[in-house]
Amino acid sequence: MNDYVIRVLSSPADVSPDAWNALLAAEAEPSPFMRHEYLAALNDSRSATPESGWMLQFVTLWQGEQLQAACPFYIKDHSYGEYVFDWAWANAYEQHGLAYYPKAVVAVPFTPVPGTRLLARDAQSRTLLVQGLVALCKQEELSSLHLLFGADADIAACTEAGLMLRNTVQFHWTNAQYPDFDSFLASLSHDKRKKIRQERRKVADAGVSFRWSRGTDISKADWDFFYRCYERTYREHGNPPYLTRDFFRRMADTMPEAWLLFVAERNGKPMATSLIALSTQPDAPLVAYGRYWGALERVDCLHFEACYYQPLAWCIEHGAQRFEGGAQGEHKMARALMPVKTTSAHWLAHPAFADAVERFLEREGAGIENYMDHLGERSPFKAA
Repeated sequence: MNDYVIRVLSSPADVSPDAWNALLAAEAEPSPFMRHEYLAALNDSRSATPESGWMLQFVTLWQGEQLQAACPFYIKDHSYGEYVFDWAWANAYEQHGLAYYPKAVVAVPFTPVPGTRLLARDAQSRTLLVQGLVALCKQEELSSLHLLFGADADIAACTEAGLMLRNTVQFHWTNAQYPDFDSFLASLSHDKRKKIRQERRKVADAGVSFRWSRGTDISKADWDFFYRCYERTYREHGNPPYLTRDFFRRMADTMPEAWLLFVAERNGKPMATSLIALSTQPDAPLVAYGRYWGALERVDCLHFEACYYQPLAWCIEHGAQRFEGGAQGEHKMARALMPVKTTSAHWLAHPAFADAVERFLEREGAGIENYMDHLGERSPFKAA
């Protein structure tokens, strides 16, 4: 690597936030979830820590005293919170008496949002960083390396380094510069337009109204209420929430501009919330990301109103380019969120298992292509 040096740093405090964020700002596909503040908050709030199976390191590439490339690198003893499912691979290892864990993941915990994972000044630095990651996995005797929801430049570097690629499907809404929500509805087929109006009417007829606040206008009381709803939703499904209240406190303190909160009220009292993340690069198009929601009362179609229609109306009003609805969920297509392929990259140390997984990914990839074709035939928009 000539005069390039890989350094593995064990704490967010060991990495300059300014240097990290400067690399991110120069990327073609940045997201707020890769900001230093976000990753540090996950660690410092005890949301993603070794105790919960996420041991964070920062792998950095240096040329002299200049940071050339960097990425978060988690050593994990499980596959929770990733949204690219490799449980079958882990089970196959176990059935053959081999250890799949610990493994390495280059990702943002609990955050299936596509975007840059390998921050780099140029393509050469990005490729050298991937090579350094594979070498580190070999050195630490890790079973595998997984880069999740990468940007095009990440995937190109991983392909050059010989990693295997895997596609999954998400659903994103694109703003066709609609002047208002009614214009957006007018672009849909009659049945989809009618269904959305019926769903919105059910919420309004139940006496529910919404207000929104952004950034520093989100009050502590609203953050507290949001967390109460968020926590309840997780526990209703039998799980503790991934993220702590302290994580969101840190978000409010360190990157408030990245958050948009919708609060549903009935009879003057809050009863549900949805939290949307926003892109933070000043010169880039505005992108919104559906993230978390929760409710203290049950109202028919409230989830659709809080998580889709209110955010889409806001995006139209404020000129957001895109709303990303997150992982899975064909039902999102009825709300005009269209299928988008996302890509991850994988390296397995065991040659025989690597061959088996490569054959599996070829079959799975063909299935994804067929699935995308099938979804494309079910467009919610009017026929041209």
